[in-house]
Amino acid sequence: MGAFRKYLEFPVIYKVLIGFVLGAIVGLIVGPQVMSAIKPLGDLLIRLLKMIVAPIVLFSLVVGAASIKPSRLGRVGVEIMIYYLLTSACAVAIGLAMARIFIPLIPMTLAGGAHKTIPVKAPPSPVQILLNIVPTNPFAALVEGKVLQIIFFAIILGIAIAFLMESKSERLREIGSTVYKVFDGLAECIYKIVRGILEYMPYGVFALIGYVTATYGPKILGPLAIVVVALYVGLFTHIFGVYGTILAIGARTSIFRFLRGAKEPMLTAFVTRSSSATLPVTMNAADKNFGISRGIYAFTLPLGATINMDGTAMYQAIATAFIAHMLGIPLTIDKQLMIILTAVLASIGTAGVPGAGLIMLAMVLQAVGLPLTNPQVAMAYAMIAGIDVILDMGRTMVNVTGDLVGTLLVAKIEKSIDYDRGEVWKK
Repeated sequence: MGAFRKYLEFPVIYKVLIGFVLGAIVGLIVGPQVMSAIKPLGDLLIRLLKMIVAPIVLFSLVVGAASIKPSRLGRVGVEIMIYYLLTSACAVAIGLAMARIFIPLIPMTLAGGAHKTIPVKAPPSPVQILLNIVPTNPFAALVEGKVLQIIFFAIILGIAIAFLMESKSERLREIGSTVYKVFDGLAECIYKIVRGILEYMPYGVFALIGYVTATYGPKILGPLAIVVVALYVGLFTHIFGVYGTILAIGARTSIFRFLRGAKEPMLTAFVTRSSSATLPVTMNAADKNFGISRGIYAFTLPLGATINMDGTAMYQAIATAFIAHMLGIPLTIDKQLMIILTAVLASIGTAGVPGAGLIMLAMVLQAVGLPLTNPQVAMAYAMIAGIDVILDMGRTMVNVTGDLVGTLLVAKIEKSIDYDRGEVWKK
């Protein structure tokens, strides 16, 4: 029991890192056949994380919205929405800048991959996006995992509970408090489940990374290495440039202190490639590492996991520029502006799950006049899809990082940080 207790006390982040490194090494040594047999361990991790997405979004958002006074909730909502929209626009702009620097280095030849029909989804209109936020059946939204609709219903329900708890009627106040305690208890139960999933995570990470390295090998970057470099340079520019500036000016802290507290959700996002699946880990970091009030992070983080996708928006710009370059089509100013608008808009309605960026990319390409029904566009798109696993890791990591930065910023503005509780403030 002593050894097992020591194992549990060993920080999860280090166990995950060990699993990551061992998985990469073992995957290269044993090859895809062996790792295919182990991959179900990684699939189990993804399923466990997805299992708690809908419950944690519903329960935590209800508690978060109900914990904030109605007058204050509106202010918090406006603050985080402004942050999300502005940083997404900055991410696309950085992506276009990276594309101008790196993409011209690629020979203008179309290579690899036979044409295959890829279904195209038209870009949603602003009216469609707004209407799709409102569920016709909130229980169906829970069953189908429509996170944006769950968020809308949870916020409305939380606001209603907040009004009940502040009612002049004693009966309504008691009802509001009772309902709040029920959701609070359910949220605490979910957090206990999260703790167990975190302990399993190193084994799932080992299987996931081992399968990726075994399948693609060192040549995974291949002829598209420049695209990978362009995206990752852009992503780190965004982290240290945009987020670093926001943290220094708005939150009065350094990017390096922030990264110490955010490393676990960042690594989890990198491996799972899902903002939604990483949500419980992100919330745990906001609570334990930064000491942020649950009334803030339980509201802003589930919202950000759905509508804030800085890394994905940047990816749209670089991937679109690559495809246009391969076809010899210049991206004019009006098309670049269309990329910014469509990427930011599409990110609002795209689920935070692995591969969602490819769906968004089809929308952006359609908006700039490069539909996938064109065989050459489809071939270039297939090339991007071939290395999407590597691109998806980095962009999801930045998506989650942006959620946590925004949450810390709002908590600082609202004076909702317990510096005695947050681990990063003690170092």
